[in-house]
Amino acid sequence: MTIYPVTGPEFARYGRVITGYEAECASVAAALETCTPLPEDVGYLPEEPALQSMPEAAALGASLFGGMPFQFGWCNGHNTRLNCLEYHRDSEFNLSPGDFILLLAKLDEIVDGKLDTGRVKAFRVPAGTLVEVYSTTLHYAPCHTDPARGFKVLVALPKGTNTEKPNLPVQGGDDAWLWACNKWLLAHPDSAEAVQGAATVLTGQNLDIAPLLSR
Repeated sequence: MTIYPVTGPEFARYGRVITGYEAECASVAAALETCTPLPEDVGYLPEEPALQSMPEAAALGASLFGGMPFQFGWCNGHNTRLNCLEYHRDSEFNLSPGDFILLLAKLDEIVDGKLDTGRVKAFRVPAGTLVEVYSTTLHYAPCHTDPARGFKVLVALPKGTNTEKPNLPVQGGDDAWLWACNKWLLAHPDSAEAVQGAATVLTGQNLDIAPLLSR
């Protein structure tokens, strides 16, 4: 597997780098570094009060989501494995005080209800870089570039996303993959999420980028 930079042409199918908000991004990244924890594994909080209350976050979120209600949360910790992929009905925005790696695929690469993990691509996001991950891009927990540092990544989404799963009937489409509010989850059989009942949609290897980090 190759780890591509998000500044390269390979990232264009999956998302884009957002510029013009450097001051706001610097403030939010600094708050991520100082005000959020660093779990030994992977932790997630949909909405972080320390971020949500910042004037810079309010201005940035209003612009990114065009005035829609939004939430600034985080995904922090240590990780090198794929385990699952998820998607939402909207873009997600990520930012970090340090470098991190995203493992991504495309919604249209799901064939007959399955996705081969051989389709997954890895992208390195530099510290302080704001990226938009498109709604048609499958993603999940970031991966660290340095096990000593781990990762602390902003997860900006429409308000309510990744909160409690709504009580909806499973009728068709991708109903069976709904895992939380505005979150459809595709699990690898080897993942903890599969043990918890998530749909085992991923086939092939449960990718692990750890060997790439030692090169």
